[in-house]
Amino acid sequence: MEKRAAKHHRGRLGEALREEIETLVEGELEDPRIGLVNVTGVQLADDGRSAQVLVEIQGDDEEAGRSMEGLEAAKAYIRHEIADRLRLRRAPELFFRLDRSEHAKTRVEELLQRAKRRSRSRNERDAK
Repeated sequence: MEKRAAKHHRGRLGEALREEIETLVEGELEDPRIGLVNVTGVQLADDGRSAQVLVEIQGDDEEAGRSMEGLEAAKAYIRHEIADRLRLRRAPELFFRLDRSEHAKTRVEELLQRAKRRSRSRNERDAK
């Protein structure tokens, strides 16, 4: 069973990592491949040696692919800057993952609205 303090520390560190990575990606990386990228979350491993960075990229799949290439290319720089800014002995290995949760949420809402409209039209037909 994990100790509460360690879990709390990992949560705070994950949030600090998210903020710093977002700052780096939004303002300091000058890679033309990287488009509009939002860091939605950071999931730190139990041992703290690796972290999955969830990113949401505006645009189509082609733009997302180019942005992911740019982020992968800048991974070492981002890791170095994080270690320096957060004063970490060893920054976690970063793994960038595309976060499609917002896209899925929008799709589910769209399907629910469509189902409601169909239900209403059926009820109106049955009432006639």
